[in-house]
Amino acid sequence: MTPADRAFALKGLDISREHLVRVVHGLSHEQLEYRPAADRWSVAENLEHVIVSERYVLGRVKGLVQEAPDSSRQSHWEGRDEPLVRTVAERGVDRGQAPDAFLPIGRWPIEQLVPEFEAARALSRAFVASTREDLRRHFFRHPVLGGELDGVQWLLLIGAHCYRHGKQSEEVIASPGFPRHAERAAAPRPAERELHPV
Repeated sequence: MTPADRAFALKGLDISREHLVRVVHGLSHEQLEYRPAADRWSVAENLEHVIVSERYVLGRVKGLVQEAPDSSRQSHWEGRDEPLVRTVAERGVDRGQAPDAFLPIGRWPIEQLVPEFEAARALSRAFVASTREDLRRHFFRHPVLGGELDGVQWLLLIGAHCYRHGKQSEEVIASPGFPRHAERAAAPRPAERELHPV
């Protein structure tokens, strides 16, 4: 990775982590499990999906570097890292399109979700901070966006995808039927700042 690629990926990981942790902070089990509609995920389900997806992507990228680089191939988003990140972070993909393997199914108890997320993110961050591989010459296909992405772009998507599901979780919390508890309303919120990953 180039220094610029590394810095951009680390920024996305750190900002999206801060955002998601802020969103879920102080939520009760009831609030974490609340679904605004039958076809919408709860905050807990969004978090589970983020963990599963992040672990998978990191594992695939680590596997890529065991293979020979391929200069004959090209990313579908060649030279468009920032638009790719914005596409996933801001618009995301249509709800309900997650591949079956990434659907939330209650893999962990509610109280274990944040520690599992933090552990997954620590591994992702450590890899991004330390890898010396030329990830721009390693590729695999995105099942929803279409086309191949290079290894750097896949690492960028970890942060962008997490950020998008943090925003979806905020939508759940803002929904009219969301259970309100006095302790969350009264708790001081961390200072807001620009949290966009780009």
